[in-house]
Amino acid sequence: MTTQAQSISQPDPKRWKALFLLCFANFLVMMDSAIIQIALPSIKETLGYSQENLQWVMSAFLIFFGGFLLLGGRLADLFGNRRIFNLGVIILIVSSMFAGLAWSEMSLNVFRGIQGLGSAFIAPAALSLIMLLFSSNGKEMGKALAFWGLSGAAGGALGIVLGGVITEVLGWRWTLLIYVPFGIIVLILSPKLLQKAGRKAMGRVDYIGAILVTVSSMLIVYGIVTAEHSGWRSFNTIVTLAVGAVLLLIFLLVQSKKKEPLLPLNIFKTPNLAIGNISVFLIAASWFPLVYILVLYLQQVLQLSPIIGAMAMLPMPVFMAIFMIVLAEKVMAKFGIKITMVTGFILLGAGAIIFSQTATVEGNYLTNVFLASLIASLGNALAYLPATTASVSDVVSEMSGIASGLYNTFYQIGSAVGLAVIVAIAGATTASSTAGSSVVALNDGFQQAFFWSGIIAFVGALLVLLFARSPK
Repeated sequence: MTTQAQSISQPDPKRWKALFLLCFANFLVMMDSAIIQIALPSIKETLGYSQENLQWVMSAFLIFFGGFLLLGGRLADLFGNRRIFNLGVIILIVSSMFAGLAWSEMSLNVFRGIQGLGSAFIAPAALSLIMLLFSSNGKEMGKALAFWGLSGAAGGALGIVLGGVITEVLGWRWTLLIYVPFGIIVLILSPKLLQKAGRKAMGRVDYIGAILVTVSSMLIVYGIVTAEHSGWRSFNTIVTLAVGAVLLLIFLLVQSKKKEPLLPLNIFKTPNLAIGNISVFLIAASWFPLVYILVLYLQQVLQLSPIIGAMAMLPMPVFMAIFMIVLAEKVMAKFGIKITMVTGFILLGAGAIIFSQTATVEGNYLTNVFLASLIASLGNALAYLPATTASVSDVVSEMSGIASGLYNTFYQIGSAVGLAVIVAIAGATTASSTAGSSVVALNDGFQQAFFWSGIIAFVGALLVLLFARSPK
């Protein structure tokens, strides 16, 4: 059974093992931006970063990851999902080794960027492979996408925990070197569990479109992630975002005229694909900064140590695992994509709003954090699964790679936009606070951050209510 057509008509007997491998790869990709957060102070001390330049350890990865996702998806369609998946894993292994051995600020930034490139090839190819493996059974597809969503959420949340443990026990370099043995395991198992694509999409790489969308995406992500330090009104931020937006418009114009475009615009005719991707963007824009601010609140306000603070985050991925696998799939099957997504957004927003009220200076974990974590995790699980399903499940198989690339692009840019906006709000609130204590002023900023994370989720609920279509 080597052809795509065969995999659709007759399920692959190894599909669940293959799913585990692909979800593990997604876990590694999503962990990459989180595992290094707690290691940043150690990296600063070792390599001599300034406080302003330290952000590039994170930003270099995010810019290349977000910039190359669409190209990675298209290459997966044209040259085979498994081939591009393996190429991405090889790039991740090599770049992680050199990043872990980094000898200077510049060398770490460069290899973090290359890590992002490898991840941009892995993520869309892996999701496309899942869509093909489970395309013959709708119930299995729902369960597979639930595991996929869980693997990404767990990578982000557990990455913080692992980063704290590894940094303290082995040193910060192992937060990067750990990808070498893990990546080698994925490469060894890949030919045994993942099928070669039989029938690939016909056509050539749209190099003009690839250059335009990659540069525009990188400029937009760069402008967003540096706005926190440069300021939203700074000349550099405005020019970078404006040029990125103009190039994106040119890209869309070129795609509408091309016979073999990088992004076929008719993909948006797929029912609910557009609102699915917008929902993914808003979920990331709400959830990612919520988790980031919560980590800071636990350490800087409640004064938990890095490891204890990281362990305090552990219940969130556990909640997500339970809710996504046990509950979200059944709720979506019974009530449909629209109702499930709206409910999820409302609960996610409610959890964030509760955080904005209970996250106090005199607080403690059980009474001030646990309940809101439970509600927000449930909301994320209920919103994420139908948003992912709407974004990728109904796309024709020849466009599965580009649909996966589009989905991942919306998620990554949503994370970057949400984090930059929410951190800016928190910083402005803290700076303008009249509180006598610096901790109280800091907490005022965190409360506003939680509040606006909730508002983003409520906007998602409203948009889904207005634009999502319930299938007949």
